[in-house]
Amino acid sequence: MKADEYDALIDDPSYFFLTSFMPRIMGALDAFKMISPITNMTEMYGGFTGAALIPYGLPPVQEALKALMDAGTEAFKWIGTVATYGAQMAAAGFPGFFGGGCKAPFDTIGDTLRGTRGIMLDMYRQPDKLIRAMEQITPIMIKMGVSNARQNSCPIVFIPLHKGDDTFMSNAQFEKFYWPSLKKYILALINEGIMVFLFAEGKYNNRLEVVKDLPEGWIIWHFDQTDMAKVKQVLGNTQCLAGNVPTSLMCTGTPGAVKEYCRKLIELCGKDGGYILTGGAGAAEVKEENLRAMMAAAKEYGVN
Repeated sequence: MKADEYDALIDDPSYFFLTSFMPRIMGALDAFKMISPITNMTEMYGGFTGAALIPYGLPPVQEALKALMDAGTEAFKWIGTVATYGAQMAAAGFPGFFGGGCKAPFDTIGDTLRGTRGIMLDMYRQPDKLIRAMEQITPIMIKMGVSNARQNSCPIVFIPLHKGDDTFMSNAQFEKFYWPSLKKYILALINEGIMVFLFAEGKYNNRLEVVKDLPEGWIIWHFDQTDMAKVKQVLGNTQCLAGNVPTSLMCTGTPGAVKEYCRKLIELCGKDGGYILTGGAGAAEVKEENLRAMMAAAKEYGVN
């Protein structure tokens, strides 16, 4: 998305994605630029509706539709494999933890549309349009989260917080750009009976006092590098806590060091319950002996 396209996004997000964003990132869909707004289909066939349908008869548009169908076929194969694996795990006693995922409105624009550099510039150059765009996207994110949770019969929605950490923006910017639309999204999910799993990537030491004002018992806060003593103090009596075992320790440390770190975390965050022992972030190269040390710590110290 270019800096001067906010108005188009705000005016009609779906049409913008279909005719601007998708053709730009997927060369095979370039012909979608020719498609008319589907809302033009408001009269008899020989009137407005016929004109709206004409682009679908153009060979380049039909080729693009075929490419999209082919992509859908591959996606269907992928979800079939995932669903089979999920069913096998559930049968073995390990049900899925999330009913679906979504992103904070700020991250939707910053990750998918404008990119990190673009959205950082927009915070200074066109803040009002950025905020208006997030307001427009928020209902779309809400519907996505609710739909995923209900479709998968699991009332937990996962939201990774990519650009909200202490090092990305000031607290004033967080309260202006990041938190309002995200909080609205969270409250809407809770209103639908859905729990929210927030993955606070990076450090959230300066954000805790801002984000604490949420309904009690509806949030699972997964922290990456945040001070867990402060987390327990600010959020520990109202929300479930998780995370903080360093990825670096799991990948390069010793089993003894892992177990000792986990012991301290459990004693700090697990008092009176409400803590899930897990890594601060995902890692593909964790040592097996370190993972076993974490599990051993949970079994030994995570009991009353």
